[in-house]
Amino acid sequence: MADPLFDTPAARLVAEPVAGDNAMALSVGELSGRLKRMVESEFGHVRLRGEISGYKRVASGHSYLALKDDSAVIDGVMWKGNSASLAFRPEDGVEVIATGRLTTYPGRSKYQIIIERMELAGAGALMALLERNKARFDAEGLFAKSRARRALPFMPRVIGVVTSGTGAVIRDILHRLEDRCPTHVVVWPVKVQGQGAAEEIAAAIRGFDALPASDVVTSDVRGTPAGSRDGAPTIPRPDLVIVARGGGSIEDLWAFNEEPVVRAVAACAIPIISAVGHETDTTLCDHAADLRAPTPTAAAEIAVPVLADLRYTLDAMSARTARCANRHVERGRERLTALARLLPSRDRLLGPQRQRMDEAATRADRALERRVAGARGTLDRVAGAIRPATLDRRLESARRSLSDVGRLVESLNPDRILERGYARVTTRDGATITNADAARDAGALTLHFRHQELVDVTVAGAVEEATTRPHVRRTRKPDQPTLL
Repeated sequence: MADPLFDTPAARLVAEPVAGDNAMALSVGELSGRLKRMVESEFGHVRLRGEISGYKRVASGHSYLALKDDSAVIDGVMWKGNSASLAFRPEDGVEVIATGRLTTYPGRSKYQIIIERMELAGAGALMALLERNKARFDAEGLFAKSRARRALPFMPRVIGVVTSGTGAVIRDILHRLEDRCPTHVVVWPVKVQGQGAAEEIAAAIRGFDALPASDVVTSDVRGTPAGSRDGAPTIPRPDLVIVARGGGSIEDLWAFNEEPVVRAVAACAIPIISAVGHETDTTLCDHAADLRAPTPTAAAEIAVPVLADLRYTLDAMSARTARCANRHVERGRERLTALARLLPSRDRLLGPQRQRMDEAATRADRALERRVAGARGTLDRVAGAIRPATLDRRLESARRSLSDVGRLVESLNPDRILERGYARVTTRDGATITNADAARDAGALTLHFRHQELVDVTVAGAVEEATTRPHVRRTRKPDQPTLL
């Protein structure tokens, strides 16, 4: 018999159909689907006001965040296309109004909002975001007061302007530059508000900074963006960059508060003047630039001096220089005149030298006359010795002396005796042999006769013995007298 205590629906172990119960058991997926359809149909278009928390943008481009107030939190997701079209950069703590639709995420049993559009919740939220970004950039050292401010060139040869190519700003800048000091201007046209404006402004600043330095300014490229011409780079690198825009609300000027623009201005190596809005308008670009101008027209006035004033200054300095030079010459002339008065006169300085020169000239004349007279007397004394007859006699005496010397030389010629049958004995090198010992030592001899020579004559043994005897001169017997 069954126990009535355990025969209740809550105590059953296996589910069984109950009479009169028409509720079908649903799966978790079916319930999640019904909830999803119900939520999406009921809340297909909602606007939520809340503070951003946990914002992150993943590599796919989608953004995930949470919207919260003081009593509740709801998750949100913004797909890539909608996230890229935002007019500001979401940050934690910023109060926004998100427009989209509610849905559920069955995998986590959570509901969330698919955000299609997101805006700042009024000017107060926008100013709060501005102050928060300002403090963050200042802490990073991006503002001019936190780093070394670059000095503006006194007279830039090339000025780059980043602004709208069709607005009144560029015309005001060009007109003011033309009035003050005509300068080469390169305009990089960009969007100055709306979606994508911050990226174009930052790209223009980086583009000017990336141009190569050049000492030659080419033809006028006013109104032409950098990199738009084919071939070699014809766009000169600016010496100064002006980032300009006309006045407007804080929403209109918001592109100049964006992080890409602030970082591009702070990183640019070229000095930058920020001329965004009117005098009362202030953007983060103004803090990052090297100088802030109240208006674009004022930026043009700051960028270049007045050419007429420069010419006037140069003329005045030239006149002062001429007066100083003339004054120096006059003072020098006065000093020279004063010193000249102290010098003796020319006649007083040169008088003694002139007198000594006259005396020396007189003594020279007398000395020359004495020399000429002496030479004339000497010439008269020797004139008789150089008559032609005397010279002929002296010449004849010299001829006789020369003839006697020639006969003496001829008589002393050793080869003259060879005509009488004698021979002269010499060695190979021409030394004359005068005794028998020298002949034995020489070995080979040369015999010189009147008309010929015998070379390499050797001394034989028998002949050697005969020649070693003392030479006895034999006298020739006189011929027998004949009786006939």
